[in-house]
Amino acid sequence: MDAKEFTPNKVEKAKLKSEVKTFLKKFKNIKDMKFMVGGSYAKNTWLPNNQDIDIFAKFNYKKYKDKDLSKELKKILSKHYKLELVHGSRDYFHIKRDNVILEIVPIFDIKNPREAKNVTDVSPLHVKYIKKKTNKKIQNEIRLLKQFCKANELYGAESYIRGFSGYVLEVLMVYYKTFNNLIKEVKTWEEKVVLDPSKSYKSEREIINELNESKKVSPLILIDPVQPNRNAAAALGKKVFSKFISLAKVYDGSEGYFKRKEVKLSDLKGYIILEVVPKIGKKDIVGAKIVKTLERLKTKLEASDFEVKDYGWKWEEKAHFWFKVDKIRSKTKRHYGPEKKFKKHLMIFKKKWKDYKISESKGKVYVTLERKFTNPREFLKEEIKKKFITENIKKINIL
Repeated sequence: MDAKEFTPNKVEKAKLKSEVKTFLKKFKNIKDMKFMVGGSYAKNTWLPNNQDIDIFAKFNYKKYKDKDLSKELKKILSKHYKLELVHGSRDYFHIKRDNVILEIVPIFDIKNPREAKNVTDVSPLHVKYIKKKTNKKIQNEIRLLKQFCKANELYGAESYIRGFSGYVLEVLMVYYKTFNNLIKEVKTWEEKVVLDPSKSYKSEREIINELNESKKVSPLILIDPVQPNRNAAAALGKKVFSKFISLAKVYDGSEGYFKRKEVKLSDLKGYIILEVVPKIGKKDIVGAKIVKTLERLKTKLEASDFEVKDYGWKWEEKAHFWFKVDKIRSKTKRHYGPEKKFKKHLMIFKKKWKDYKISESKGKVYVTLERKFTNPREFLKEEIKKKFITENIKKINIL
């Protein structure tokens, strides 16, 4: 696959360059604070139609160590722009201009990652590392990898996605040099993979011994070249990791692997579709609640003997869930008790179900109960009224 297809054109580059230049012109010679362009734009690894630009507001540590950086940044920015506050580990701001979003993040100006007071303080050092270790060829290979991950829903370190962050993909490509080399290696990956691109440790055993437990939960341990005591891939979940390996094993170079398959609700014939209005809040938290609700409904369906053949979700302003579930043919079900040899438990079971006929099958006793629901749609109608759902979701209904 030719990476040029995923390289921004001259018009896009000129537009973003102009926006950045206009912004920076407004804030020259601010005492004890300077702006720096960051993210994939600064590293030249951004994809077409990605109109978000990270800009770091680097505050002098000695002057601002006891101050709220977000409040200080707001004072500076609000003189020139209308701001949208975004909550994070340290609050930051969005400035929207002609479909371009400038993401202005306050950080301390540090030279060593050990000086960081917040994870975002290290971001400029990540930018510096990737710029130093890449050339145009590797940058285009990174674009290829990012597009592959986006198309196959593997991209994003948010808690409701648990995929690959942009930085993790960049570090992987610095290590493997080409997309095809990476795919070849991923085919051989197993349940746990440990990579140390900068050889910060003497051995894999030393890595396992040195990292704390929270950094070893992820199926991929990728030692951050900038912060060797950090697993850059700590947010990666097993589901996405396994999917990445599975895709690598069947990858044949065709362009279909780089095209996102948009799900149209109109195409989901035979599915039960639910429309979800999320509660207002931080995107990461809201997304996590949406996914939690989806998985809860799936678990509830299966616990009631419905076979969930397929399910999924998507989230824009509203979210949508879909389930492919057959009706249950039998109107009754067997509720099993203990084996007959467990006399004490058998007595308790018989006492509890004294109004029902006690039957036996393969040494176990059971009673036959009528199912409350045999239709999954009717079951979900009742389930979405329950407290767990209403606590996590503002509004939900079946279409």
